[in-house]
Amino acid sequence: MNYYKLLLKPQDVLVDVAEGRTLKEAMNDAGLVFDFPCGGRGTCGKCRVKISKGVGTPVAKEQELIPSKELDAGVRLACMTAVYNDLTVELPDQTKLQHHILIDSEKKDMQVDPHLKKVFVEVDKPSRETHSSDWRRLKKSLVKQGYMGSELESSVAILRQMPDLFRAANYRITAVMFENVVAGLEAQDTSKSMLGMAFDIGTTTIVGYLLDLYSGAELCVVSTLNPQTSFGADVISRLTFVGHEEKGLMKLQAAVVEAINKLIAEAAERAAVTRSQIYGISIAANTCMHHLFLGINPQSIAVAPYVPAVSEPLVVDALELKIDINQAGKVFVLPNIAGFVGADTVAVLLATELDRSEDVKLVIDIGTNGEIALGSRGKIVACSAAAGPAFEGAQISSGMRGAVGAIDHVYYRDKLEYTVIGGGKPLGICGSALLDTVAGLVELGIINKRGKFIAYEQLNDQAAKKYKENLIQHEGQGAFLLADAGITGHGRPIMITQKDIRELQMAKGAIAAGIRILMKTCGVETEDIKEVLLAGAFGNYLNPHSACAIGLIPEDLESKIQMIGNAAGTGAKLALLSLSQFRRAADIAETVDFVELGSYPKFNSIFGECTYFTVK
Repeated sequence: MNYYKLLLKPQDVLVDVAEGRTLKEAMNDAGLVFDFPCGGRGTCGKCRVKISKGVGTPVAKEQELIPSKELDAGVRLACMTAVYNDLTVELPDQTKLQHHILIDSEKKDMQVDPHLKKVFVEVDKPSRETHSSDWRRLKKSLVKQGYMGSELESSVAILRQMPDLFRAANYRITAVMFENVVAGLEAQDTSKSMLGMAFDIGTTTIVGYLLDLYSGAELCVVSTLNPQTSFGADVISRLTFVGHEEKGLMKLQAAVVEAINKLIAEAAERAAVTRSQIYGISIAANTCMHHLFLGINPQSIAVAPYVPAVSEPLVVDALELKIDINQAGKVFVLPNIAGFVGADTVAVLLATELDRSEDVKLVIDIGTNGEIALGSRGKIVACSAAAGPAFEGAQISSGMRGAVGAIDHVYYRDKLEYTVIGGGKPLGICGSALLDTVAGLVELGIINKRGKFIAYEQLNDQAAKKYKENLIQHEGQGAFLLADAGITGHGRPIMITQKDIRELQMAKGAIAAGIRILMKTCGVETEDIKEVLLAGAFGNYLNPHSACAIGLIPEDLESKIQMIGNAAGTGAKLALLSLSQFRRAADIAETVDFVELGSYPKFNSIFGECTYFTVK
């Protein structure tokens, strides 16, 4: 087999690539985190790179998705370009993008009761009179601290430490206890310090909170793009990768574990502590991310009846998962509810206390997979709505994530105005701006209830006619121009096409249908709902009016909408700081009634109705 040299700029990474492998495969092998929103299927056209040396003839898919001017300049799709000679490839600015990651989480008052305890004891020294073993004398000391001697356990690894450690420490020992198990031993009195980290592992981002396990104080927050995005933007792409790629599961698990270890190191450095001072971490994640983190094959989630391999809460040794914290450390994984309603939803419910509420509330976490819960302490129902990648920008022609350069909000004033994350020239449009744009088109009557553009000559609203210059044709269909090529950062126009509106209709239809079906299941009307709580990044950046104007959320609920930040992160923190909260999470997962939308009577007709817009 022939091998060729691939030089990746501006990182100056030089790799040997086997003939016929794609640039995507080579970049993944080199450990470069690069966005492949469609998972490398060649459907989104977002993985553009510029080949400055060795460029070949573009394949049909590239000719379809990339303008001829850019093709002539050497622009290609990394997922479609196979290596058959030495290449020099210039990676675009997406490798430098600062992603707008939601880290804010609501602070909760609670009784701190960590899973792990540190107990300082002075172990009796051995004598000729007693002949007691080190382990027996340690147990005797722990009994004095309130533990039942007959229930105390240890591991061979701990027993191996005892002889040298006891004598070097002059029998002054701190035992790290997990329930009745001696999980670790430390010399002298270290009982004053015990830290932990709570993680929200999202499909797109990972957020970690470093906490003092005694006081509950938050020491710092760290975040990163989930490196699994290199293998696909959404859950389905990653499930496909596991099923079709050799060692796909191993690669995805290694990527997320490496990211978590990097965040642990970053948090420790920022807080001026060591990783050995961190004794526990909690994990909130959707069911697929949960399985990938644990190295469990998640493919049963993708096929009917869509069941997870495990839904119960788990406690795992950090060493087993190669999590780089104290050797006595534990990983506390929150439970799942169903195949597509995971531990992150449980964490959100834990944070919002829906299980304790006297009032009926609607909780929505909108993303590529929208999780919806409705109810109160008497009954909670939940569902998963397959919203697809529209809100994340993957299947939107000018779409991108909420990163620097993304148009995030659009305003219909005397002329069209918009804001750009980070300022500067726009590079694309993120989900919140997509909602704003289409909401305006609906309210102005520029599109009809089916989402189709109306010809300028047929517009009735004079306010709509102010945007004549924005109404353009794209591939023989109507489109709405947000920024022409001359003012964008990449020299391509940013627009909303007819196909983009169709994508949004499918996404909003799924969420709206899920809300409607949960309301029917509970026998609830909109006037019965006291609050609508929007969790997650997208939910916290969208304009509530835009969401209601397009029918994503019932219009009557607009005044009841509240943004609650990264509620999954809040729930993860609660579960880490309090054993009772972790147990409550298990109770929530057990008692929530899951509604499978696809099996609901007349789902298709309800979904179809919900894809329409309400045009006044």
